[in-house]
Amino acid sequence: MFFNNAPAKQLNNYGEESVIRRKLLTSLLAGGGALLLAACGGGGGADPESAANRGKGGKGASAPADGASTPAAASAPAGASAPAAASTPATASTPAADNAPAAASEPPATGVLLDTSFGVKGDGTTNDRAALQAAIDGSIGQILLITGTSRIDATGLDLRTNSHVRFAPGASIKLLPHNAGTYEMIRLADVDNVTLESPNLDGSKELNSATTGQWGMGISINGATNCTITSPTTINTWGDGIYVNNSDRKTGSYSTNITVSDHHASGCRRQGVSIISGKGIVFNNPLWENIGGTEPGCGLDIEPNDNTAVLENIQIVNPTTNNCKGGGILIYLGFFAGPVAKTVSIAISGHTDLTSPGGSFNVQGLKLNGNVVNGTITSANPVWKQPMSLEDWDKAGPTVTVTNPKIG
Repeated sequence: MFFNNAPAKQLNNYGEESVIRRKLLTSLLAGGGALLLAACGGGGGADPESAANRGKGGKGASAPADGASTPAAASAPAGASAPAAASTPATASTPAADNAPAAASEPPATGVLLDTSFGVKGDGTTNDRAALQAAIDGSIGQILLITGTSRIDATGLDLRTNSHVRFAPGASIKLLPHNAGTYEMIRLADVDNVTLESPNLDGSKELNSATTGQWGMGISINGATNCTITSPTTINTWGDGIYVNNSDRKTGSYSTNITVSDHHASGCRRQGVSIISGKGIVFNNPLWENIGGTEPGCGLDIEPNDNTAVLENIQIVNPTTNNCKGGGILIYLGFFAGPVAKTVSIAISGHTDLTSPGGSFNVQGLKLNGNVVNGTITSANPVWKQPMSLEDWDKAGPTVTVTNPKIG
């Protein structure tokens, strides 16, 4: 992601800059068939001003300076621990008369706890952040049902290992007015076995009085493992709809086995999704649209911060991008090469770009300088409005293969 670590000079004329940077591979215009781009190199025509202003990823995004990841007040609002009986619904299915010792070896039945039982108002006005955090903390191992239209402050919410949060139809969380260049509405930080169903998150960018920053995230995933997110909606965030990166707390810990299905991102300033680092990251059937407001402005940006990142078994299945100002999908590896050899495996299939001013599919920035980055980047059966762009790509880097493209 350009400009990630520090709010360097912003370039607002995306269209003009994109024309300068991109050298479209017109050989794709023929369509059909298979094109193997064996890291053929994009020449030296990149805009040096643009390259100089690219930061090294969004590491600051996952650790807001206000200490949002440990809100002490959030974990114990008055009366929040009261619904103890509700957290053990399994007793209803094991009456004393059964006296069946075998039941002890079975996991307890999963109950559904209402957010309102923890004091969540969900009235569209009240700051429910503390009550929602108490509900999350008090429902581990159960299903927490979000039922209303909650508002929260920019401190955000932390999911826990074994959290299972479900949003009822029509339920949502929207940020209250704020002044924050950095926030994470929902965090999955160093957690395992999390399920998040149908979250509907509104970052309220129109209510943000900040004038800088680009790290306001709908869902932030840092060093998490074995997590499933289904049908998330992330709109109007100051930065990204969903952000995936290494742990901020544990050196060498990266996000693993993360599956996101049917994601809809719209109106996000920076990206629909950023994948900075991860292994076994899967997005199925996403729609990323109307993205723009700060660089890069892409539907999906796969962009490591540095040589500590991992990009292995990244699968993007049937994505649709539309009106993404900086481009539909961008893979930028300008900060990836370093002393540790890296192997990349990124597979994109069925990408449809309806219209994105910055291009449909752009692969850029790899300069090895004697280091090793190998592997494969593939795009199968894409339908693009514009040919792909391969720019400033070291010929010894990963092969880039496009099969059966349809252009126009």
